[in-house]
Amino acid sequence: MAQLTLIADGRATAPLGLPGGFALRSPRAADTEKLGQLYFDSRVPGARHGDAAEAIQEVRSFFQGEFGDFWPGASGVIERDGKLVAALLAVHRAPWDDTPDCPFITDLFTDQRFRRQGLARTLIIRCLTQASSTARPQVALRVDSDNTPAMRLYQRMGFGLRGPE
Repeated sequence: MAQLTLIADGRATAPLGLPGGFALRSPRAADTEKLGQLYFDSRVPGARHGDAAEAIQEVRSFFQGEFGDFWPGASGVIERDGKLVAALLAVHRAPWDDTPDCPFITDLFTDQRFRRQGLARTLIIRCLTQASSTARPQVALRVDSDNTPAMRLYQRMGFGLRGPE
């Protein structure tokens, strides 16, 4: 398994409608524990590393700026009945030397019970639309090469392998 960096052109597009009962908003630092728990729970049991406390700490680190400058407008959480069911966390630029100089999705995760309902697509469209109005109208992310469902989604959304700079 290898980690791949994918990149897509930001583009303004019509937002994908959410199914009834779902609401979209920007994430807040006050969501840290719920986001961390969702992040942990959304992983397939065999693919989980660490525990829920470590996942919560990773989200806390995100809000503290360790993964770059948080971009609330390009990030999003989707709720149903007051419970977080999907999230995308984005930064204006990732701090790592091997990432493109453009907005970066650090995490995208969906509760396993709510997958295949267009929630991740809605979050990606929000991020790409926000990026389309910036000086760097691209969005990058990293994905494990063996994560076939994620690779399919990203390719359908216009992401491709990062080319040489």
